[in-house]
Amino acid sequence: MATGSIAGPVIGTLVTEDAATFRDALPDGGVLLGLDLGTKTIGTALCDAGWSFATAGKTISKGKFARDKAALEALCKERKVSGFVIGLPLNMDGTSGARAQASRSFARNLTALELPVLLWDERWSTTSAERDLIAQDFSRAKRAERIDSHAAAVILQGAIDRLAGGIL
Repeated sequence: MATGSIAGPVIGTLVTEDAATFRDALPDGGVLLGLDLGTKTIGTALCDAGWSFATAGKTISKGKFARDKAALEALCKERKVSGFVIGLPLNMDGTSGARAQASRSFARNLTALELPVLLWDERWSTTSAERDLIAQDFSRAKRAERIDSHAAAVILQGAIDRLAGGIL
């Protein structure tokens, strides 16, 4: 599911689930912003320009899309973001449900920021993030505060591992 043309640089109209297509849209790499979209919050994570490591960022309270977009746009300008990696919450059997459709819709709306978007399978990301936070001995309250941004880091790390040299 890609929109936009890959003949030449793709600016802002690309929304894809294909890592190779996304990578081709960013031939020089660049900082990526990972997002874990929840019903009440948006977890963020950022990676380095060389796509080596993802780091959990802040959690944004979700509201009207215009406000969410403004917060993400400010973060993109501050960190010189080249593209988005958005968690795609597929069902365990790989099918799409309402949450996956909401993520796709959010991604399409983000094209107004003129950055390519990769939708990345996020099954097990929250479980993995929770396990990591428990291993670091975070209290239940601290885990609740940080789970969304850590899940975004898990999503982003999986994507950049693939983009930076994994099998496409």
